[in-house]
Amino acid sequence: PDAAGSSTPAPAYAELHALSNFSFLRGASHAAELIGRARELGYAALALTDECSMAGVVRAHMAAREAGLPLIIGAEFTLECGLKFVALAATRRGYGQICQLITRGRRAAPKGSYHLARADLTACIAPATGAITQAEEPDCLILWRPQDCVLSHPQAAREQGAWLAARYPRALWVGVSLLRTGQDAQLLRALLDIAAGLGLRCVACGDVHMHEAGRRRIQDTLTAIRHRVALREAGQRLYPNGERHLRAREELARLYPPALLAESMAIAARCRFSLDELRYQYPREIVPEGQTPASYLRQLTEAGAAERWPRGVPVAVRALIEKELAIIAELKYEPFFLTVYDVVRFARGEGILCQGRGSAANSIVCFCLKVTSVGPGELSMLFERFVSKERDEPPDIDIDFEHERREEVIQHIYRKYGRHRAALAATVITYSARSVVRDLIRVLEVGEPQARALIRGLRGWHGHRVDADKLREAGVDMADPTLVRLLELAATLVGFPRHLSQHVGGFVISEGPLSELVPVENATMPERTVIQWDKDDLEDLRLLK
Repeated sequence: PDAAGSSTPAPAYAELHALSNFSFLRGASHAAELIGRARELGYAALALTDECSMAGVVRAHMAAREAGLPLIIGAEFTLECGLKFVALAATRRGYGQICQLITRGRRAAPKGSYHLARADLTACIAPATGAITQAEEPDCLILWRPQDCVLSHPQAAREQGAWLAARYPRALWVGVSLLRTGQDAQLLRALLDIAAGLGLRCVACGDVHMHEAGRRRIQDTLTAIRHRVALREAGQRLYPNGERHLRAREELARLYPPALLAESMAIAARCRFSLDELRYQYPREIVPEGQTPASYLRQLTEAGAAERWPRGVPVAVRALIEKELAIIAELKYEPFFLTVYDVVRFARGEGILCQGRGSAANSIVCFCLKVTSVGPGELSMLFERFVSKERDEPPDIDIDFEHERREEVIQHIYRKYGRHRAALAATVITYSARSVVRDLIRVLEVGEPQARALIRGLRGWHGHRVDADKLREAGVDMADPTLVRLLELAATLVGFPRHLSQHVGGFVISEGPLSELVPVENATMPERTVIQWDKDDLEDLRLLK
């Protein structure tokens, strides 16, 4: 309350810097939790800015659509020189630039890390130094974050800011995070001064790692796991307090000058990009010159039907062929069928055993293309189980290749389309009950006898209610506060993303550079690259795999 006793009014605010648990072992909340809490607090928008990653944006997009909260998409980066910033996508082109920057950093480093220099930033996000009209605003907006060095190394901070300001003067702000460290007033003064000296504006941003303060124990625990140390030894690796959460707007009004909160709204208004704008194009080279995807698919289907029924295609079969081709044409899935046909043709030409299975067996077109081997007496298949307007999802043709030669097929796809246009889908590895308990045993330093008892007592547990009697029978001391804490932490962490792995063989192939659609990174296996989205993300965005 002010001197007159009235409450501080709640200003309009958009959070422009928030990390989810897809900043693996850093963020302590699911994207949906961040979005739900932001809506409860009356935020105007929320930016998801995981570190050098777009792995969580599809889930955030779906949650934001359901909640009715505008979502801003971006990412957080640290360059090799120590320069830290957040890039926000103002337009579709800006989103593509950020994806390319992520790809560049991830491809230059082993799986799970990234490496970026200043030259990488300017190569991917074009400098905005020329005259820009209202209709030609920057595609990417940059929030420079010098707070870690502006007090301790002011000269280095000024050099960083001068370098950025010379290249992105109309797209650059100084991000200010006031987190009650005891130096807020000094920090704010230093950041305002450095911004004024460079002709930049400042903006409030929360450096959010969790949706509510109660997640601090989770955040500290994840930090200890990430650094592979016991929690009691984590020391200064941990944040000094739990302020990196979404805070009430009234509280923000007491911390920040009004202009910094108002600037968050001005930036949010310029970030108009949505994942709904993504448009996916299949490669054109699968269609011979002079043909369309529809005409070529018909040609192959007719040739296959003539081989399957050399004495003439039965009337019932002909009706099914026409029906399927009409549905495929209406949904524009011809390139997908042609790509699968091309892969199967390559494998069989190399003597690699393969066989289509699953719902594709309901397709007479797949049978004619020799993707599946449904017998001619089994033509009561229901194609709508496989492809239909009502299902409103892309077809999924699973093909089994002999294990010993599967890599030949994978490398053929990379060679045919190029690594800039083809990559495997990811698989998000999440914490299982077993894996989270093992990590917590280590960071909480549970002794071996109790650790064995815990693992024995939690056999069959999947993260829901714990059976205390079963644990006692296994020898777990349920009065031990460390074990009680472990069980509470485990119940929250089950299902948290742990890292990205690779799908066993689900490819995404595009006409243009794939890295403008979704970031690409190195897989653990040599000569393999993966996108940062998994199968469910692709289905949510109606992208073909």
